[in-house]
Amino acid sequence: MLRDQQPPNGPADIEAAGIVVNSSHAVRVAGEPVEAHREQVVCVEARTEEQHVMHHRIRHAVFVEEQAIFPGSDIDEHDAREDVVRVLALEGGRPVGAVRLYPVDEHNGLWKGDRLAVLADCRTNGAGAPLVRFAVAHARAHGGRRMIAHIQVANVRFFERLGWSAYCDTEQYLGLTHQPMEIALIDF
Repeated sequence: MLRDQQPPNGPADIEAAGIVVNSSHAVRVAGEPVEAHREQVVCVEARTEEQHVMHHRIRHAVFVEEQAIFPGSDIDEHDAREDVVRVLALEGGRPVGAVRLYPVDEHNGLWKGDRLAVLADCRTNGAGAPLVRFAVAHARAHGGRRMIAHIQVANVRFFERLGWSAYCDTEQYLGLTHQPMEIALIDF
């Protein structure tokens, strides 16, 4: 039976057979998870003008249109920096996520990651973790010893699973509560 076909008696037959298809197309048969085919998420540094435009469109879609955190644009002074790194997450070649990072204190190896954005219809596709891992690896490869980020509280657990930890009390940023978090980039 194809995924989009219904069994003779509808969804009840699927559940009775021990098969459940969820919105991310993951299939469970007899209680055991089986991952459905999904396009691989690949992260790349946005270097061309076209990639910069894609990066900013994703940020705009998430932070301006969806979440209404910024009126008009989320572009700030950090985007004009020569050392800012823009990263794109591509799923099957389609841009689905973005993150920005930059050194804060090169002498002490401190980097900051921010503007992590994944398009709403792609959030269950697994683009967020590769973006964070790419940013961490990039900062590490460029002399970083520690990376910080201010995380919306709804996303703290996600970052904890990736090895990040809170380093002070929550704070307000543009009307939203954020948790300052950090990750060590080298073994001491």
